[in-house]
Amino acid sequence: MKPQKKLIAFSTLLLMIAACNNGGNDILLLGKWNGAEWLIDGKPSDYDVQNTFFNFDSTGHYTFDYAGNNEKGTYKLENEMLFTTPDNQKEMMVKIMKQTKDSLVFEMNRSGQPEQLTLIRK
Repeated sequence: MKPQKKLIAFSTLLLMIAACNNGGNDILLLGKWNGAEWLIDGKPSDYDVQNTFFNFDSTGHYTFDYAGNNEKGTYKLENEMLFTTPDNQKEMMVKIMKQTKDSLVFEMNRSGQPEQLTLIRK
């Protein structure tokens, strides 16, 4: 096999492995998401879920808006975990409980209190 064809075959294999490791979730994550439901200990929270927005782009950057507070930074996916690193802050992690092309459910834990945030694709 010619060196150029070997390089193309190797690159294709790496892309396939990366897609399998994330289960294609990185592609499903891309885009704009609006808050639909925010539960604390399984009960509706007082958080303003209607004014909760995420945007994940293909360059590994995200924005998060909640009731006038804006955050931006970088993100990465590993297995069923989403790691976000806000600009000039520490990395945070949430578990992706469910992900489809139209919905996204995060499981979070704030100081020992379980939370679940459901987002709908915009």
